[in-house]
Amino acid sequence: MDAIVEFFINWGYLGLFLSALIAGSILPFSSELVITILIQMGLDPLYCLIWASIGNTLGGMICYWLGYLGNMQWIERWLKIEKAKLDKAERFVRQYGAWMGIFGVLPWIGEAIIVMLGLMRSNVYYTTLTMFIGKSIRYALIILAIEGVNSLL
Repeated sequence: MDAIVEFFINWGYLGLFLSALIAGSILPFSSELVITILIQMGLDPLYCLIWASIGNTLGGMICYWLGYLGNMQWIERWLKIEKAKLDKAERFVRQYGAWMGIFGVLPWIGEAIIVMLGLMRSNVYYTTLTMFIGKSIRYALIILAIEGVNSLL
């Protein structure tokens, strides 16, 4: 894992973008570690916010399109998303629609929500916008926490 993180760190903003893209998809990865190290190294927090948010949103769109192209049984079998998570995500999505993209950042169920938005053919533009908003808020909070800790040191 250290070698992978080091690879992304060596690429700066592009590495952050790629790590966020991977983290936003169905692959397990933590872009939080990469953004933390890059900010500690002196990279601009605003640029980090922008690149991480765009990358993570595009990663989320991979989940959306997997849902759009798939069906429930295929998603359960090949993506290893448990039926209980998909059922829970479906209830939320049916109630609120594309606005549920904001919650694509939630641990464990976020990817299932985004996949469900794709399965239900949620409006791709609203879904992308709401995902971008949610992911930007999350990264902004991470950056604020990093800056807060840095101010204490």
